[in-house]
Amino acid sequence: MMVEGRDQDPPRRFAARERLLECVHCGLCLAACPTYVELGTEMDSPRGRIYLMRGVEEGSMALTPDVVEHLDLCLGCRACETACPSGVRYGELIEDARAYVATSYRRPWWDRWRRRLISSIFPYPSRLRVLLIPVQVLQRSGIWRLIKRAVPAAAILPRLTGARELPEVTPARGGERGRVGLLIGCVAREFFSETNQATARVLARNGWTVVVPQAQGCCGALHLHAGDPATARRFARRNLDAFAPDLEAIIVNAAGCGVVMKEYGRLLGDDPQYADRALAFAAKVRDVTEFLAALPAREPERRIERRVTYHDACHLAHGQQVREAPRALLRLIPGLEVVPLPEAEICCGSAGSYSLVEPGMARRLLERKIANIATTGASCVVAANPGCVLQIQAGLRARGLAIAVKHPVELLDEAYGGQ
Repeated sequence: MMVEGRDQDPPRRFAARERLLECVHCGLCLAACPTYVELGTEMDSPRGRIYLMRGVEEGSMALTPDVVEHLDLCLGCRACETACPSGVRYGELIEDARAYVATSYRRPWWDRWRRRLISSIFPYPSRLRVLLIPVQVLQRSGIWRLIKRAVPAAAILPRLTGARELPEVTPARGGERGRVGLLIGCVAREFFSETNQATARVLARNGWTVVVPQAQGCCGALHLHAGDPATARRFARRNLDAFAPDLEAIIVNAAGCGVVMKEYGRLLGDDPQYADRALAFAAKVRDVTEFLAALPAREPERRIERRVTYHDACHLAHGQQVREAPRALLRLIPGLEVVPLPEAEICCGSAGSYSLVEPGMARRLLERKIANIATTGASCVVAANPGCVLQIQAGLRARGLAIAVKHPVELLDEAYGGQ
């Protein structure tokens, strides 16, 4: 059954059969898959889900609630891609599968309502800003504690202090090396404006003029991962039109946004007007840690005497294959002690909107992550993705642990002297 009220792609199967046959079922992905590690069930592993996709594609299996549940439980973390010796592009397969589910399976009414609410609010900063006005008022009163008990999802929200807007241009300091664009995101724009401010300052301190186009919008990740590629493509076109083609790089400080923007070429590959532009744009996209580490960034003079541990954001470590760059930046900071985090590459359970649509599994993974963090003795957890920061902050608050959570550029900005 088609879902109404949305710009739809034509109904289609998961993928070409040869892509589904690339998986040789060796099992090397099992230990990397968070849901398999937690549940130990074959159908909640990458190779198990590919088996389900093949069954539906070949017509030997119906798109039942059980099949959909196993596909829904996938975090889309892409840890299996890192582990896979056959080079299976599982991320593309699960996105195609979810697009097929979205157009061919009728979810219960409450699930449809919840998913539509998420996709119609979070990618739109102006709508989200209006929604957060009463939240700010309630957070200042004792009522907020009662709300968090009644609506567990509310516990993930940080203490809101009001977002600060970045200027359209932040000039380079100490001589310009070039001009870069900065994606400020949708949710991150409202919840983590201080991270965007720190990103612009750090880039400027390293000689880059930072351009923040006012016409930019959501990267499209939330819709793409939810099975709505048509809307994701609209967001991609908007960003292609917003960012000037002469910028030397497009900087992203959110791992989930970065991995989708680096795939704009594939997303818009069939669009005759945008295909070539999308490929050129995607080739310029860099995570801020990736960009700074490659320069390399200027060494700060200020010491930070602090013990920190680093959590690998899935879409940075696996989706973008950027693992060393954030750690390299942390090593630049004098006085900073970086201690290893057990299971650093296991997902924290955030995964975009996953914690809202699959709260049970998200909670299990978060509890696992917090237990590992507690063993490090660190006073700060570093994570290069706003979603991870939100999720881990909520888990630490629930456990009563006074441990800060920061983006790597925030610590580097502090070491540079901030303002």
